[in-house]
Amino acid sequence: MNTGLPVIPQLKKIQAGAAAGLAPRSMAQTGQLLRRRAATLALGALIGLGLSTPALASSALADGVESAGPVPLAAEFARDVAPRLLLPDDERVAYASRLQGALAKAQVTLAAPQFIVLVDRSPKVQAALLYWGSAERGWGFVGATPVSTGLPGRYEHFLTPLGVFDHSLANPDFRAEGTKNKLGFRGYGVKGLRIYDFGWVESPRGWGDGAMGKLRLQMHSTDPVLAEPRLGTAQSEGCVRIPATLNDFIDRHALLDEDYERAVASGDQLWVLREDRTPTPSPGRYLVVVDTGRKARPAWSPLPGKR
Repeated sequence: MNTGLPVIPQLKKIQAGAAAGLAPRSMAQTGQLLRRRAATLALGALIGLGLSTPALASSALADGVESAGPVPLAAEFARDVAPRLLLPDDERVAYASRLQGALAKAQVTLAAPQFIVLVDRSPKVQAALLYWGSAERGWGFVGATPVSTGLPGRYEHFLTPLGVFDHSLANPDFRAEGTKNKLGFRGYGVKGLRIYDFGWVESPRGWGDGAMGKLRLQMHSTDPVLAEPRLGTAQSEGCVRIPATLNDFIDRHALLDEDYERAVASGDQLWVLREDRTPTPSPGRYLVVVDTGRKARPAWSPLPGKR
């Protein structure tokens, strides 16, 4: 595991031109914005964002779906997390719109900008996207990695459920012991990595009649030899498997630890929090799972072995 690293100044800014109406534009800037709007609308039709053309055009580019300012930890993510997925701008905007839609559907209102992990469980994607922001501030893209979600077809294998899931002390996290099962598989990865626990949730069974069942939803690392090289394909029993570097990054910067950091501020001592962490001043608490239902794998999310 990496030790705590100092937070360095932000090195990247997402394109400020994405926020409409902030400043007068030249003819070239206006043309660029129109082209981006057209690309975003085309993508929305392709992956079924469920928004009308006027709604997508206004919400994605004028009403703050894409952040117009610097994005915290984006440079650090690019430095520390691997493998990474490099999404084009129109995809980042489309996923930000889908993220905001999921939060609105779940009636989640954020009091301040924070980090959120968005997972696309589509078998043709299998990716986690890290965003920072809020509906009012807009959503800044931090980075993305391949993941593995639930693979139906076997007993006790669930589809990873869709929705917004709260990460809180009501379902305390723990850390991997690094032990192997009888098949030599380290299901939680190497010793010390964190298991993010979202509690018992309703999820479709991947066997039998496919009725709803109970799944203990977790986000965690996996066996570094037998399973991590297969990230980018559905493999799990229903949980979200992530790269060890992403696990370390989220853990070290306390990106989903809003509830945990509040408890620490109140004087609690929580063994699961690492001593070398460098907490972000804007921690979040939500995992959001969506399914774009793509029919073809996008070029930015290649199969394992083709990256």
